[in-house]
Amino acid sequence: MKKFAFIGAGSFGFTRGLVRDILSFPALEECEIALMDIDEERLSCIERAVNKIIDAGDYSARVVATTDRKKALKGADGVLITILQGGVQVWRNDIEIPKKFGVDINIGDTRGPAGIFRALRTIPVMLEIADDIEKYCPDAIVLNYTNPMAMLIRAVQARSDIRISGLCHSVQGTAAMLADWIGAPYDEVTYFCAGINHLAWFLRYEWNGKDAYPMIREVVKKEEIYNHEPVRNEMFLHLDYYVTESSGHNSEYNPWFRKRDDLIEKYCIHGTGWNPGEYAYILKKYLEREKNWKSEIQQWLEKDDIDLERGNEYAASIFNAIVGDGARFEFNGNIRNFGLVENLPEGCCVEVPMLASRRGMEPLHVGTLPEQVAILTSINARCEELAVEGALTGDKRKVFQAIAMDPLTSAVLSLAEIDEMVGEMFQANKDWLPEFDV
Repeated sequence: MKKFAFIGAGSFGFTRGLVRDILSFPALEECEIALMDIDEERLSCIERAVNKIIDAGDYSARVVATTDRKKALKGADGVLITILQGGVQVWRNDIEIPKKFGVDINIGDTRGPAGIFRALRTIPVMLEIADDIEKYCPDAIVLNYTNPMAMLIRAVQARSDIRISGLCHSVQGTAAMLADWIGAPYDEVTYFCAGINHLAWFLRYEWNGKDAYPMIREVVKKEEIYNHEPVRNEMFLHLDYYVTESSGHNSEYNPWFRKRDDLIEKYCIHGTGWNPGEYAYILKKYLEREKNWKSEIQQWLEKDDIDLERGNEYAASIFNAIVGDGARFEFNGNIRNFGLVENLPEGCCVEVPMLASRRGMEPLHVGTLPEQVAILTSINARCEELAVEGALTGDKRKVFQAIAMDPLTSAVLSLAEIDEMVGEMFQANKDWLPEFDV
């Protein structure tokens, strides 16, 4: 019987969907699902939800729910990490302190001042999880969904040899969006995408083997398409390659869209995509989720019909390829850059095509990114490298210097202003950062 451990199982949406996907593979349906979370109430709810999925599919799986991470990990073949270190009230400081200084961030879970402080809070916990994996399931395939993806994977792979990759749905999500825009059936589309998490680029995008970029270039000029993703479409029209992740996210990773109120109004507020670039909207959604999660879960548990159709997340297909029926599976994963992308920093965390098979997870060589996108991607990757070094050594100055070089922050503030902002962010996070002298 295969065993899959969910660390941070109280992430209801992720856990429910990933369990459904795992059990959809016949080679994996007779397995043990070990659910671990520090919140006993959320753990109890997700245990009920997983049992409901098992009953609906008449699967042979069994469930164990525990607050003991070691118990959940012991003997696991696969591990999924979906943790959150600090809730909405902690995250708010990551956004609201920079905004007070003039750095307008709307999501802040990936990079920049907010993403870096989220990484500082989360890296110590990730390293503890990695230590436990080394002790209790050293051969497990470990898949991380927690943000900030690149910095967390980079930190873990600096200290541990566990078999880990980070997963994000932005690559396949964007590929499907572009296919819909040009009227292509998704199963007729192929692509090659590489870069860093949330800032990877479709180096090739083809429909039935033919370059589809000319079609994309025409369709994004249509008002309703352009307005769906104004930031990303503007980047594509000027940089010639389409980038992963939403306009809301990508507006934070460059110096062009959020440095003035008029630019924020023009590009970041009125997009019709799923993730508009307005902090007030995001905060409202997070607060509503925190307030209403119990009732939402209860409504789902009371539903008569459960959708058992496999979703588009990569995790279950990766597990199936390695410990299931062996069907090879290609995906985009996050892993350290040792010769994979030649014009990004050696050793940084990149998001590249990977192949899952009985041999494990193997990254594919990319070569070089086009220079115009490599410049922006490299700056962000180098900031992440410096931030991780600061996190691993407890060096506040390296953290400041990483934030000082962030494209958006440096477009808005002087060095002295950035220094003051970072100091205030350290004070707001002092209870979460015992390894730093705050």
